[in-house]
Amino acid sequence: MSALPIKLLPGRHEPLGATPRDGGINFAVFSEGATRIELCIFDASGQRELRRYELPGHDDGVFHGFLPGLGAGLVYGLRAHGPYAPEHGHRFNAHKLLLDPYAREIVGHFNWGPEQHGYELGHPDGPRSFDTRDNALQALKGRVAAPPLPGSSPRLNAPRHATADLVLYEVHVKGFSKQLPGVPAELQGTYAGLAHPVALAHFKALGVTTLSLLPVHYHIDEPHLADLRKPNYWGYNSLGFFSPDPGLAQARHRGDPSAVRDEFRAMVRELHAAGLEVVLDVVYNHTPEGNEFGPTLSFRGLDNRSYYRLVADDKSRYENVSACGNTVNCAHPRVAQLVLDSLRYWVGEMGVDGFRFDLAPVLGRTHHGFDPQAAFFTALRQDPLLAGVHLISEPWDAGHEGYQVGRFPGRFLDWNDKFRDAVRGYWLRSDKPSVGRGELARRFMASSDLFHHGSRRPTASVNFVSVHDGYVLADVVSFSTKHNHANGEDNRDGRDGELCANFGAEGPSDDATIRATRLRVRRAMLATLLLAQGTPMLCAGDEIGNSQGGNNNAYCQDNATTWLSWAEAEADTQAFVAQLLALRRQEPLLRHEAWFASAGETGDAAARLRWFTPAGHEMQQQDWFDACGHAFAAQMFEAGASQPRLMVVFNPEPQELAFKLSGGAWRLALDSSAALRISDQIFQTGQTMTIPGRSLLVLRHD
Repeated sequence: MSALPIKLLPGRHEPLGATPRDGGINFAVFSEGATRIELCIFDASGQRELRRYELPGHDDGVFHGFLPGLGAGLVYGLRAHGPYAPEHGHRFNAHKLLLDPYAREIVGHFNWGPEQHGYELGHPDGPRSFDTRDNALQALKGRVAAPPLPGSSPRLNAPRHATADLVLYEVHVKGFSKQLPGVPAELQGTYAGLAHPVALAHFKALGVTTLSLLPVHYHIDEPHLADLRKPNYWGYNSLGFFSPDPGLAQARHRGDPSAVRDEFRAMVRELHAAGLEVVLDVVYNHTPEGNEFGPTLSFRGLDNRSYYRLVADDKSRYENVSACGNTVNCAHPRVAQLVLDSLRYWVGEMGVDGFRFDLAPVLGRTHHGFDPQAAFFTALRQDPLLAGVHLISEPWDAGHEGYQVGRFPGRFLDWNDKFRDAVRGYWLRSDKPSVGRGELARRFMASSDLFHHGSRRPTASVNFVSVHDGYVLADVVSFSTKHNHANGEDNRDGRDGELCANFGAEGPSDDATIRATRLRVRRAMLATLLLAQGTPMLCAGDEIGNSQGGNNNAYCQDNATTWLSWAEAEADTQAFVAQLLALRRQEPLLRHEAWFASAGETGDAAARLRWFTPAGHEMQQQDWFDACGHAFAAQMFEAGASQPRLMVVFNPEPQELAFKLSGGAWRLALDSSAALRISDQIFQTGQTMTIPGRSLLVLRHD
């Protein structure tokens, strides 16, 4: 390292963070309430402080300075001076070394020592007390990253799949390849492992287009998990919004943040070369600093009142619409800027193709509640770099009126849990479905009650039957209650009452009849998911029959519970999923961009639908409300066509069912039960066709 200069030059107020430029490093840090901010320089190990500077420039709430003669690799932290007045929302404590929110590289190993808190643990005044211990040795620190080489962004070879063609695949970087045969041991469970040729071959054989990665931002484990000696495996506790998590990199890279970043970029580049997009699950709704009893690591110490939503009549406490202790205040312009700068970084420098926003209503919360026209959404939609990427919301949070499915603006696609519940309710209770055919039909056709307004299209509905949060599909049909004891919370965690059914035995069964029933129901649900209007999302492992032993909240299980069990993979189920997605690609009506016209609408401009009962007559109002009638069929017509192109038949009954055909001559294209053989047989109008029990059939007009 070059000799450190005696003082800093004023530098520039932008960009925020530490930026190598003009033969030195420019530092810029936002704080609306600080009186001054110090820059602390450390040796390469981060254990010895070499010098401390006061940032001399101050413009529009940004402290800044320029350190000449130095560059990438410099290790640093921040100290913010200002009032410590929790009752007014201020928690400045210069005894605490703070991580730069814009740090591209993070060094150190976090531990939950008492000195990480801005208040004195055990003090009678609790979080209103003041702690004078210095945490510099234990604090995480930033390291100045080298700027990327021109033209090196993985975006340069990025595919761009049309929204109507998207098939999302939600996957955990580690869990997918940790036990994947053919991937070298040193790559299993890593960014590199996800892009290994064996992994790429699986994705391509399935026919998915877009990997939706569980969080990859630098995160830390919650204190209660540290006490239990368990990790936050899912990673929904982000601290470094510009840094890939080193725990998902190869072991030889974990001590070198630049090598971790390079491995991530190489993963994206290889996935792009295979025609696959990468979407990141991002957690901008809360941070690991938690509520008033939490630590002071970064945002709280820099500007607590700006970064977090505080209780109006007691600013020593935090609004908690994230259910994680605090809520990021995206209504503040500088906080919104942080999120947007982070998004731009992951697109422009790391190459990703979009984002799934965890607890997304938080991003649009104003003083008056959720607003789809909130400033953050307006800025996001106008950003030229982000204009071409996918935007996906988890459209609920834990606050008042937090359920906002269908209300996100513009290009957003929304997770649709009503689809999940309808599909499960229809197929699981096949002797007496808890969901009628009207509700299933509505969800199968992209939930027009939620999305058919403004400029939103059917593709806005992200359909799923299982995701990381809840039962995986194999467990949906194998358990009647959750089994989360391994999480260390006496089975109290996880969702109670999640729709599931064990079909006669709890957990794995050797009974051939039970196993066959479970497989049939799983295949019917997969067919419903992957052939429905909207954007399908498959949970990684569902295509191979992967189980988590009935754990519906496996967030802290970094072990065989959550690692995909390739040794027990069901090749037939995998082939069936590939068959479904091939059929979806072949038939545009199964991935239609526009809303279908209903039976009563006239004109030839839109594709049309007609619905039929097993008796062969068109569905009437009373048929939709017939509690004894569960099977039905949908005929799909191309725009302007007089003959239907496709017919999808649903039979959730345990027994086979006679179905009278209409609409012309038909050939069988798919039988989810595998009871019928695909052949050249033609089924004519008026003919009665036997529909296997617990099955979905697709017929094509001959």
